[in-house]
Amino acid sequence: MATIGFLGQRGTGAARAGQPPVPTYGYQVVRSYPHDRSAFTQGIIFRNGVFYEGTGLNGRSTLRKVKVETGEVLAAKPLGPEYFGEGITDWKGSLLQITWKNEIGFVYDMNTFERTKTWSYTGEGWGLTHDDTRIIMSDGSSELRFIDPATLTETGRIKVRDAQGPVEELNELEYVKGEIYANVWKTERIARISPKDGRVTGWIDLSGLLTPAERAGTAVDVLNGIAYDAAGDRLFVTGKLWPRVFEIKLVQR
Repeated sequence: MATIGFLGQRGTGAARAGQPPVPTYGYQVVRSYPHDRSAFTQGIIFRNGVFYEGTGLNGRSTLRKVKVETGEVLAAKPLGPEYFGEGITDWKGSLLQITWKNEIGFVYDMNTFERTKTWSYTGEGWGLTHDDTRIIMSDGSSELRFIDPATLTETGRIKVRDAQGPVEELNELEYVKGEIYANVWKTERIARISPKDGRVTGWIDLSGLLTPAERAGTAVDVLNGIAYDAAGDRLFVTGKLWPRVFEIKLVQR
């Protein structure tokens, strides 16, 4: 999962006969913030004025609390070297983090980062978010899983589709105004997904966020990281090993 990303062909807005195309959105950069170039971002959320970030790679995976304006790491909890950290989300004062192939997730106290619980699941773990009642998880396929936040057991799944068929390799997730936003691995696009039926309601094209100079000669990987500030209605995006986090506004094309 460390391959340099290129814009895929999916999500062009083209539709099969009889199906209207979904809207495509570009972006306007409102502001950018420093980001730790060594952070292999797997999940990021905005809560209580700071970012909480989960990073990956064996021997480098962490859970972090990060100052938005400077990128300063205010607190960090390393995972064991056997774990490849993946997506994170919060739930009622706790942080949840999953792992790629270990089939185990961790629960932490949000204030102290003390690990309070573990749970198991089958298959791979990629991204996490939540709505008002459920944890939502991606596993690299076209399916999203729903998980009961009290028991941490799976309660159901939806298959994500657009007019061209199933949308595979769903990665980092964020719940934004009643929709699930999902990075699609190895592309510079985000799918906007209805949690009711898995239908893609729109595509966000984030091509060109990093300049060629920022990419050249540095270890920069794919777009992967969506955080939403619900109180301030601010949307943030970043990527694995990216030097910046971008606050953006969506612009419909």
